[in-house]
Amino acid sequence: MKNKFLYSHNLIMIVQILIFSSIRYNKIACYPLGASPTNPKTLGYIKKSCASTLYPNICYESLSRYESTVKSNPRTLALTALSVAFNNTNSALKFLKNMQKINPGEVGSLSECVEEVGDSVYELHRSLSRLNHSERGYNFVVQMSDVQTWVSAALTDDDTCIDDFNVSGKTKIVVRGLILRIARLASVALAFINNYAGV
Repeated sequence: MKNKFLYSHNLIMIVQILIFSSIRYNKIACYPLGASPTNPKTLGYIKKSCASTLYPNICYESLSRYESTVKSNPRTLALTALSVAFNNTNSALKFLKNMQKINPGEVGSLSECVEEVGDSVYELHRSLSRLNHSERGYNFVVQMSDVQTWVSAALTDDDTCIDDFNVSGKTKIVVRGLILRIARLASVALAFINNYAGV
């Protein structure tokens, strides 16, 4: 009976890791904002832009496929980066909720993380909506300030999840890796939003 329990527990952990890996490395993601696969001849702008962020590798890995849509438009780059951050954070939230169901012994720590990531999804969603409807001119500074504040709040939510998650072992490794990724995507989006706001 004990061996059967250990086998089931290990199988669950393997499934979790495989699901996380599919979220992290899936190359068939939905293209935001009507993006299409990259034209190899136009791979300069995003690579150069990503080099100015704190996380150039994850930036380029997640955004290079949208080069033909972004072209050299700072607003479109900010919108695309924010859309990617939102989509990944929303997927992470669904993943954490599934983990709750199959790890009832860790429901306490996972519940807090689910709440924080849920707040992050909300902040990114309204940031995306505000940025998508922003226009230069009257109230532009206020609009950008709102977006910057909300994306910064999403980053804080992600950090809180990591700081307060006190489970050890494989679950911690999986959750920490997942949250670090979405936090870095939000950081990249914020860098491009700051750039657009200052252009």
